[in-house]
Amino acid sequence: MLQRVSLPEDSQDNQAVVAGGIAADRLRSIIERVERLEEERKALSGDIKDIFAEAKSAGFDVKVIRTIIRLRKQEPGELEAQETLLQIYRRALGM
Repeated sequence: MLQRVSLPEDSQDNQAVVAGGIAADRLRSIIERVERLEEERKALSGDIKDIFAEAKSAGFDVKVIRTIIRLRKQEPGELEAQETLLQIYRRALGM
């Protein structure tokens, strides 16, 4: 969605505030906010990586931890249905 700003035709600041019908300050603000959030996400990703490295060095299986985290995000009913299907499939394959 474009942000359009109406200014008087005789305004000298018209070009500084509006470029091509877009409010430059608003656009700059949005871009800077996204950039800050991307930097935060990058820092958080590094922190998570460090925690998994700590878990691995303590003897935990990181793959299993990731699975548990994924499972904890699911709704209880969805998780139960998935576990039931897993048991059925394992039995069908003789596991």
